[in-house]
Amino acid sequence: MAGRRAARDAISRDQWAALISAKNAASETGARRAAGREKTPITVERIIDAALQAVEAGGFEDLTMRMVATRLGTGPASLYAHVRNRAELGDLLIGRLCSQVALPAPDPACWRDQFMDVCAQLRDQFLRYPGIAQAALTVVPADLATLRVGEGMLAILLASGAPARQAAWTSDAAFLYITGYCLEASMARRQSEDADGRVIDRVEIEERLRMLPPDLFPHTVAHARELTSGTGHDRFTFTLTLLLQGLVPRTH
Repeated sequence: MAGRRAARDAISRDQWAALISAKNAASETGARRAAGREKTPITVERIIDAALQAVEAGGFEDLTMRMVATRLGTGPASLYAHVRNRAELGDLLIGRLCSQVALPAPDPACWRDQFMDVCAQLRDQFLRYPGIAQAALTVVPADLATLRVGEGMLAILLASGAPARQAAWTSDAAFLYITGYCLEASMARRQSEDADGRVIDRVEIEERLRMLPPDLFPHTVAHARELTSGTGHDRFTFTLTLLLQGLVPRTH
């Protein structure tokens, strides 16, 4: 009996020691986290998330690796183990946005509508993050998600029956227009604010054009309304429609 009781007591002591050890370990872990010595690992996905948050808040033009690192609670050196430089970061950001674009199975019967929809998706992604289109213009894309969108756009245009070179050039021209359109929109928002933060709207721009000397700017003054007309994405649709009409003219 005494031996069995001693054995039971020994087991109880072992269990108690294990319990206390586990509690101490948990306490030490909590203390390290509270002191900031134990952090969530830095990953490429977390870097992209933080960079997009920074761009959404302040624009791509002012984005720096240090700014991204600050959002992650670390130093810039921690980022360079995952992203070589700001240019590569820009490529990754464009890739993330392109990964949100849904690509249809090319259909010869509605290829124009399909192409316009993909372009509109890209436009909306770029406009959400002010100035980020600049990243698409400054680097040769290496991200597979970006290349996937290029592949999809080309596939849709080839479904139209257009020659390969014309389809390729049209796809490239459309992507350049999308990025240029979005970049111009971002710059216009920043430049249209005066010292008081007042936004110069389309009506005021028209009035300014009408105030130009008519002898020097007869057409601008006469057509100020046409030059400033259009709402929403009217001009975006107009320009891409013209581009596609030149690729494969509609038959009547």
